[in-house]
Amino acid sequence: MSEVVGQDHILGPDGALTRMLETRTLGSLVFWGPPGTGKTTVARLLADATDLHFEQISAVFSGVADLKKAFDAARARREMGKGTLLFVDEVHRFNRAQQDSFLPVMEDGTVVMVGATTENPSFELNAALLSRARVLVFRSLDAAAIEKLFAHAEEVEGRKLPLDDEARAVLVRMADGDGRASLTLAEEVWRSARADEIFNAAQLQDILQRRAPIYDKSADGHYNLISALHKSVRGSDPDAALYYLARMLDAGEDPLFLARRVVRMAVEDIGLADPQALVIANAAKDAFDFLGHPEGELAIAQAVVYLATAPKSNAVYTAFGTAMQVAKQAGSLLPPKHILNSPTKLMKSEGYGASYEYDHDAPDAFSGQDYFPEALGRQTFYDPPERGFEREIRKRLDYWAKLRKERGGTG
Repeated sequence: MSEVVGQDHILGPDGALTRMLETRTLGSLVFWGPPGTGKTTVARLLADATDLHFEQISAVFSGVADLKKAFDAARARREMGKGTLLFVDEVHRFNRAQQDSFLPVMEDGTVVMVGATTENPSFELNAALLSRARVLVFRSLDAAAIEKLFAHAEEVEGRKLPLDDEARAVLVRMADGDGRASLTLAEEVWRSARADEIFNAAQLQDILQRRAPIYDKSADGHYNLISALHKSVRGSDPDAALYYLARMLDAGEDPLFLARRVVRMAVEDIGLADPQALVIANAAKDAFDFLGHPEGELAIAQAVVYLATAPKSNAVYTAFGTAMQVAKQAGSLLPPKHILNSPTKLMKSEGYGASYEYDHDAPDAFSGQDYFPEALGRQTFYDPPERGFEREIRKRLDYWAKLRKERGGTG
C-alpha cells in the first residue's frame, strides 16, 4: 500500500483507508475518480491487507446471473471462515434493480463491496447503496506521482527511459494524470528507441504521434493557464481571456475541456446577473461538438468574450453553498405539513396538506405561506446584487417580502 502514488489523502498516515486498516475494520466502499488513478490496485491491496478473498466483476460484462454466482460463492467461503472483498468495476453501469441486489449481502456481511466508478456516485448510484458504503475520492495523479511511476518502471526494467529532461517532462504531461496511460507511454518509448538513442521533446511527439500541451515548464502550467483564463473572465477582461484561451488551444488542450470550464464560469461568476450567459456557454459547447476543429473553436471564443463582458454575480453560487451547509447540518427535517401531499386517509388525519393555500388562487398569485421546516425557521440564502438582470430579481424579492409581511408571514 505504501507504493501507491498520488492518493496520500486516503493512504497517507492520517488517510481514511489507513485508519480503517489500523482498526482492522473494513466497511463497503465506493471509489470515485478518473481512470488510471489506482482504484483497482487499492482494492486488491485492501483484500490482501485484511485477509479477504478478492473477487472482481465488471458491470460492463456482468448480469444478474453473474451477481448471483458471485454472491453464492461468497456465502460458501463465509461458511468456511473466509470473507470476500467483491470489487465491482464500473458499478454505475448496473441498473437500479441490480444495485439493489447488493444490499442484502452487504448488510449480512457476506461481502465487503468495493465499487469503482468514474461518474458522480450521487447521481449514478442508488441512495440505499450509498447509505451503506463510504465514498472515497481518487484524484488525478500529479506530475510528481507520474514521475514516481516512471522511476519505479525504470527500476523494474533495469534501464532508464531514453529521454532528455525536456522530453521526460513532456511525457509526464502526455499522461494527463492517468497512471495506466503513463506506463503504456513508457513502454512505447522503450519499444521505439534504438540502441543508445536519446529522444528530445520534438522526437518524442513525432514517435508517439501525440502532442503534449506545451505549457510553461512548471508542472502546474496546465492549472495555471486555466486559472488565468477563468480569472480573466471573472475580471471582465475579454482580451486577456482570449489570450489564455488561445494559449491553451495552441498547446493542444481539449477544446471540450475548455467549453465545460466556460459553462462553469457562466454559472459560478455570472449566474442570474445575465441568464443568457449559461445559454450561450452551452450553445458554444454544442457548436464545437457539431463543427469540430478548428471552426468550432470560434464558438468557444465567442462565449468567452460574452462572459467576460457580462455583468458578474456569484450570488447563486454563494446561496447554494450556504444552503448545502445548512441542509447537511440541520439533518432530515420534515417540511411543514401544509405543503405535503395527503393521498391517504391516515396522512390527512395527521394534518398533511391541511391549510395549504394554492398560490394561483391568492391575490397576486402569492399566498405568503412559509415553506421551511418549522424546526429550522425561515432562512435567507439568495441575496442578489443590484447588477444586471438580478436588479429585477431584487425588486421581485422585495415585493414578495412586503406581501409576506402584510399577510402574516415573516418578512
